Amino acid sequence: MSRTEAKRRARVGIARLRSLIVGLLVLVAAATATACTTGEDQPRIVVTTNILGDIAREIVGDEADVTVLMKPNADPHSFGLSAAQAAELERADLVVYNGLGLEENVLRHVDAARDSGIATFAVGDAVDPLTFRGADDGGPTEEKGQSDPHFWTDPDRVRKATGLIADQVIEHVHGVDDSAIRANADRYGDELTDLTAWMEKSFDRIPEDRRALVTNHHVFGYLADRFGFRVIGAVIPSGTTLASPSSSDLSSLTEAMEEAGVHTVFADSSQPTRLAEVLRTELGGQVRVIELYSESLTAEGEGADTYLRMMRANTTAMTDGLTAGTTGD
Repeated sequence: MSRTEAKRRARVGIARLRSLIVGLLVLVAAATATACTTGEDQPRIVVTTNILGDIAREIVGDEADVTVLMKPNADPHSFGLSAAQAAELERADLVVYNGLGLEENVLRHVDAARDSGIATFAVGDAVDPLTFRGADDGGPTEEKGQSDPHFWTDPDRVRKATGLIADQVIEHVHGVDDSAIRANADRYGDELTDLTAWMEKSFDRIPEDRRALVTNHHVFGYLADRFGFRVIGAVIPSGTTLASPSSSDLSSLTEAMEEAGVHTVFADSSQPTRLAEVLRTELGGQVRVIELYSESLTAEGEGADTYLRMMRANTTAMTDGLTAGTTGD
């Protein structure tokens, strides 16, 4: 091989090496960009319940990564965390939770996150919570005067919560676009205003004497207060699904239902309807049991995979259930 040929091959080899290095640098840059866009470097917000998780995602949009701990169709009173989920709390910039005793098996993890210096926000405490009424008024037997955690059944309180969550994100989650968070919150607030108006119009179909609710546990106190319903009682005389009814509780409830002329029981879709079926037996088969999505969103495509869809589905089911058999139906 001539000296000239050797030099030419050396130049070609160096050029190829340079091309290889440039290619590797391009791949590294692309991988880094992908990591950024997939949220690895984004701020982290952890939300306990899936209802609040849906609301938080509407507010946050693409500005931060939102992790929801509660799975679809779960019971907020009884769901627990895996070790990996508990670790998510420790890496959060902000933890959003319902509070008022709802997430009974998760609150200790939230407390631990707060003690370690992580910002936490109890939404229920900040939206003018109602207290449970006593048994004489159709409320829980042993929980009179305690705060009712089920504030989301009132869309007006959810609209207030939307603004408050946005405030918390802007204050505690660094790196988000404040104007984008505000715009998202305002847009979703308008949707909630429309929801309230639609629910009012739907419930106007129900005659006054039929605006009476019996559920499988006490969950619709806020809805009743907002839209003018009477709460006759619940199969489980408690604000939590972890309680159990006694035979005297069931007897008292069937008497109250007979006195009020109520023949419809609304049972949460995340709970078995066995207890509600007991009432059907007690009242001689005259009770209709209608399922609602009261405490958990469903998986996508199952009818209540967002808060707005859940409330519209419940409103339709309640209206249809309480107007069945009325004149003109």
